[in-house]
Amino acid sequence: MIETEKASSMKAIKLLVAVALAMAIGAPIASFLGDTNVAQPIASAPMRVPFLHGLSSDQFEGQSELASLGVAHEWINSPPLTASALHGKVVLIDFWTYTCINWLRTLPYVQAWDEKYRKHGLVVIGIHAPEFSFEKDLNNVHRAVKDLGIDYPIAVDNDHLIWRAFSNQYWPALYFVDSRGRVRYHHFGEGSYQQSEMVIQELLTEAGAGGFDREPVSVDARGIEAAADWETLKSPENYLGYERTQNSASGGEAVLDAPHIYDVPARLRLNEWGLSGSWTVRKETAVLNKSDARIAYRFHARDLHLVMGPAAPGTSVRFRVLIDGQPPGTAHGIDVNEMGEGAVTEQRLYQLIRQSKPIVDRQFEIEFLDSGVEVFAFTFG
Repeated sequence: MIETEKASSMKAIKLLVAVALAMAIGAPIASFLGDTNVAQPIASAPMRVPFLHGLSSDQFEGQSELASLGVAHEWINSPPLTASALHGKVVLIDFWTYTCINWLRTLPYVQAWDEKYRKHGLVVIGIHAPEFSFEKDLNNVHRAVKDLGIDYPIAVDNDHLIWRAFSNQYWPALYFVDSRGRVRYHHFGEGSYQQSEMVIQELLTEAGAGGFDREPVSVDARGIEAAADWETLKSPENYLGYERTQNSASGGEAVLDAPHIYDVPARLRLNEWGLSGSWTVRKETAVLNKSDARIAYRFHARDLHLVMGPAAPGTSVRFRVLIDGQPPGTAHGIDVNEMGEGAVTEQRLYQLIRQSKPIVDRQFEIEFLDSGVEVFAFTFG
């Protein structure tokens, strides 16, 4: 982008930020930006979240947003933080759960904002609100925080009390709180990073902070954290437990909460999937009863991930991945080798496929060589 285009884009985003903040409290736009000349009306582009990830929520009666921090199950990287202790600070609340690919792809930006603006009065607080039962395990959360290099405060919200106080429904969700404790802006899903950073800057400026670089952060996201290839992504996330699954093509009706032998049909349509072998399908997971069973999935995306873990802590389950009947080779993800070999050793998200263009419909298969694995959800990127 040439410099004049970049400047124009920055002005447009800054105006949108001012409009959003002004609408929040009814203040005039000029009080935030001064005199901004715009050649033509600026309309906010729709937020791109093709597969918004979340759960419904009811308001937590009798609890204000920041005051709800007092009901956190545990704090990581910090002593408990309270609304009164945060008075005068600009606070960024980030709702997350550690297996969510959408949140993982936003993490580099949140970490960069924390590093850049902490000394100017920004407090980033991650609210870990679990999606799956195993994400309530504090050992799992502590491991994820360490593995991901997160050093800002984390409030563990196992009972979704803080989630409900914010009337939140999504991972990831960002809430921008001003120095007087008011939620002034929010963003759900991935993207709009430059606009979000502009909000941080404006709220810090309101609070009397200065001396920070106005240039947006630049991140070099790699591995699982790399941005999705939205142009080619045609497969939404899907679950293997019976509560939320879609497009199962295994023969016959699923047998709930009891062992059953399943078969994958010879041909799958796009975004259909199936089990083969002896599985027990439960509310949020499918559990493998015997080895030499597999899952097949017809997908269209650059990346394929699978949330899974060993049924018994401390055990390991070997697996082998195929794509269109062949080892993945250079299309392997970070958790398998070129032959498609890997092992499930802990409860987390595993990246199994990252392929190069052209992206077309492909048949993915994962064969488990040992029993005792729990599989929860497929996600794509």
